[in-house]
Amino acid sequence: MENLTPREIVAQLDKYIVGQEAAKRAVAIALRNRYRRQQLPPDLRRDILPKNILMIGPTGVGKTEIARRVAQLVDAPFVKVEATKFTEAGYVGRDVESIIFDLVEVAIDLEHDRHLAQVQDKAERLAKERLVSYLYKQLNGSRPGHRRARIRRQSSRREVGSAASRSEDAAVPLYERAHLRDLLEKSQLDDTMVEIELTGDAVGYDGYVEPPPGYDDGYEWYGPPYRQPSKRIRRVSVKEARRLLTREEANKLVDFDEVIDAALDRVEQSGVVFIDELDKIAGPRVEVGADISGEGVQRDLLPIVEGSVVMTRYGPVKTDHILFIGAGAFYQSKPSDLIPELQGRFPIRVELSPLGRDEFRRILTETDTSLVKQYQALLQTEGVDLRFTDDAIDAIADVACRVNETTENIGARRLQTVLERVLEDISFDAPIYAGRTVTIDAAYVHERMRPILVNDDLTRYIL
Repeated sequence: MENLTPREIVAQLDKYIVGQEAAKRAVAIALRNRYRRQQLPPDLRRDILPKNILMIGPTGVGKTEIARRVAQLVDAPFVKVEATKFTEAGYVGRDVESIIFDLVEVAIDLEHDRHLAQVQDKAERLAKERLVSYLYKQLNGSRPGHRRARIRRQSSRREVGSAASRSEDAAVPLYERAHLRDLLEKSQLDDTMVEIELTGDAVGYDGYVEPPPGYDDGYEWYGPPYRQPSKRIRRVSVKEARRLLTREEANKLVDFDEVIDAALDRVEQSGVVFIDELDKIAGPRVEVGADISGEGVQRDLLPIVEGSVVMTRYGPVKTDHILFIGAGAFYQSKPSDLIPELQGRFPIRVELSPLGRDEFRRILTETDTSLVKQYQALLQTEGVDLRFTDDAIDAIADVACRVNETTENIGARRLQTVLERVLEDISFDAPIYAGRTVTIDAAYVHERMRPILVNDDLTRYIL
């Protein structure tokens, strides 16, 4: 993060999101302020809280993508939730505290992967030695009387055609460990089947399981994930055995208590939560009784956004410095319909603009992983060289814009629907086009879309 200024963050976001400069700038400043806060003395750092952001704009204009991309950019734990999935505490439905539970799980996965990467080289060496031992035992026999097993080599001897060499195969000496290591390095034993012994750690970190025996059942288990390793024998190829044993050795080298401590700190200091559909829980207040679909959820969200301690199975998590990004279209309601306390916790408001024809064209051509590039790469796997003319791009953007205007406006997501319809026949018959160049022009786009566009009912149903 120290290497990314707000201007550089915006420049990175420009590679994936077209327009919406105000939203990009707001998020970039909020993230940079987190780095600035880390440079301050502890007594001052405690009192500087993140400035949460409320994004206002129609669906499909980039709200979620901005939050998701920027979290990836700074390698921060990130979760996206929909406010409508929660109900007030005590009612059937998801509790708002599950947001923090999910964020912790994401952070643990990130930290676990980071720790695994640090010990990968050592784990590979240890796994290789274990695999050599399994192969030595299997190929040479485990009993003393079989220490000179007669085994046909899979190396260069097989390529020697002389009668003398063939006669010597019957008396090949045992495989030496050094020779087995050499064969493993050259991947000459990848298809050989071998029996290996694995514990539960071989499949990776599987999170929370039952608490240890004797733990008081009257209390919830908040300690580190407890696992009871179980050993089992598996017969797999050498190639698969290398992967499984490396994973197991890496897990043995990782200190899971350290992973959990680092993950909890990462959540508290750099976690990002994106709460979508806030507008769906804003509206008229219920003066009598509980409002489980609206204000009740807002009141449950308030302590988490405001800053509180949430008890998770891994330990307590303070939410004071987690960055919350709220979003909503606010068609039938407005931000002022949220309860005043929650409004105050989203001091930065940014409005995202609807996307038009020009923005659609830029989305199709300028972004790093544009839809056009994606479809070209997909069909290239089958030998189809897919190309789009400039007027084809204009036609696709035109159609998407027209459909958004005449039906529900779903923003840039409409481009996926239109492109899928345009390329349906080519994708279906891709093997027929293998080795050929297929050019999409405006005439082809209009030909594919005309039967649907002339029928309004069909347009609403298909597009």
